[in-house]
Amino acid sequence: MAKILFVVSGADHWTLADGTAHPTGFWAEEAVAPYRAFTAAGHEVVVATPGGVVPTVDRGSLAPDVNGGQEGADAVAAGLEEFEELRRPVALEDVDPDAYDAVFYPGGHGPMEDLAVDPVSGRLLARVLASGKPLGVVCHGPAALLAATGPDGRSAFAGYRLTGFTNTEETQAGFADKAKWLLQDRLVALGADFQEGEAWAPFVITDRNLITGQNPASSVPLAAEMLNRLG
Repeated sequence: MAKILFVVSGADHWTLADGTAHPTGFWAEEAVAPYRAFTAAGHEVVVATPGGVVPTVDRGSLAPDVNGGQEGADAVAAGLEEFEELRRPVALEDVDPDAYDAVFYPGGHGPMEDLAVDPVSGRLLARVLASGKPLGVVCHGPAALLAATGPDGRSAFAGYRLTGFTNTEETQAGFADKAKWLLQDRLVALGADFQEGEAWAPFVITDRNLITGQNPASSVPLAAEMLNRLG
């Protein structure tokens, strides 16, 4: 049995370019689907957040129209109820990455607010990347990569092939013109080799031990790839 760390945003809002606070948090499917996959395979999941705060789910991620209808929405809501570890997170500051076999970051706009500038998360990411252990990051979760620097002061992820929520998807979601910055732009700027798949379709990129998914639909295949690595 492997022990898998979920690093989840502790933010309950995302500050837009005009200074307004958009209610957000983590995206339900991106946490629930991998959790179900990992626990069904017999693995243990531990949730960590900055400060150990109980994470906030983005209420928009519970709507039927983003879950393929009411049945899908009900399944995601039920999955959140099953995911008891979300209600008793450990403090990210107290985490020893060596105690885990893999690390996973779900998305939602929350990471754009806190994990993107969190040095504790950044150090953990750089350490896990260097360890060779599976590191899975999906949708807006790659915002956390912005805080990770290597020994040379450059981004720890410079030169890595990866993906994340695209400018096209952010535009179609209605936030591109409201955001302070766009995730794809920032990942390109740090020197990553950003790969873009079809909008809203499953798309997973693997480079060494880094496994990234573009959007919510990518969470299931990303979890499957992490399970393959864990054996």
